[in-house]
Amino acid sequence: MTMSKFRAGVLYGQELIDVYEDAKLNGYALPGVNAVGTSTINGILETAAKVESPVIVQLSFGGGQFYAGKSLANDNLQASAAGCISAAMHVHQLAEMYGVPAILHTDHCSLANIAWVDHLIEYQEDYYAQFGKPLFSSHMLDLSEESLEDNIEICEKYLTRLSKIEVGLEIELGITGGEEDGVDNSDVDVSKLYTHPSDVFYAYERLSKISNNFTVAAAFGNVHGVYKPGNVKLSVEILKNSQNYVADQIDKTGTKPVSFVFHGGSGSSQDDIRRSIDYGVIKMNLDTDMQWAFSAGLRDYFAKYNDYVATQIGNPDGDDLPNKKYYDPRKMLRQAEEYFVTRLEESFADLNCIGRNR
Repeated sequence: MTMSKFRAGVLYGQELIDVYEDAKLNGYALPGVNAVGTSTINGILETAAKVESPVIVQLSFGGGQFYAGKSLANDNLQASAAGCISAAMHVHQLAEMYGVPAILHTDHCSLANIAWVDHLIEYQEDYYAQFGKPLFSSHMLDLSEESLEDNIEICEKYLTRLSKIEVGLEIELGITGGEEDGVDNSDVDVSKLYTHPSDVFYAYERLSKISNNFTVAAAFGNVHGVYKPGNVKLSVEILKNSQNYVADQIDKTGTKPVSFVFHGGSGSSQDDIRRSIDYGVIKMNLDTDMQWAFSAGLRDYFAKYNDYVATQIGNPDGDDLPNKKYYDPRKMLRQAEEYFVTRLEESFADLNCIGRNR
């Protein structure tokens, strides 16, 4: 029987830190895959089981709202929170059965949407008191629109609170351009798309006094959405320079003290991805390409069976034949899942994340 490096199930606390340190040590990054329902969550777990590696399942406030149901009131982001909690329960229930070490994470949260994360933390404080573990592995605060000082001051308060329930924090320094899931940074000042190494050290120094369970989404020209190759001007050397600067400042020259996150990876070259991993990226967010893969599965299903789903009865094989087995939602959703798995497997390979739980 093959020994596993990490426990199957939802990881938290020191386990999360251990995975990211292993990623930096062995030169790979985990895909952080946005989910919007059970089909996408199951596709993520299925792929991770197939490639025998840990994976990050993440939800946005929009994804959480969709998971709960778009008809629910969401004036205080309560439906977004409820959907994320429901999705987390789903992952807790199934990750062990898939044999997958899963990291549960929430995506971009600005001050405007902070009630969403507040609901999740409040729920987990009660959950932790009852079960001795959190529901999520980590949360992200994207306060890049605030000043650096305000950004980190708020992050300090949240990391202090989260560390008490063994939950990690992802922060953002600089802005990821483009638009995704209600966050529109299409027209920001280009200079804000590139983070300065001294900003990274400022954040690292302040947060590491509270806990070492945090990751940094530094901006190096990355953009949300999908673009033709070459249209996104990345400067991954920013990560290298920042990593070296922090290491020098804490007298650990030659190490990788910072765990970086790569946002807006669609359309990035293999070379940029691999170099970013060399510089300490332990996670790359995936959403746009996965949405396309899922929808392509549905597109091709309907193209193939168009004459069988046009009516309930009657198809090219006979005027009286029923079509139920063709319009059964499970059939079309399964093909979408299969396309999703195939595409996600490519990302695991791009991130050098094959067999990382062996």
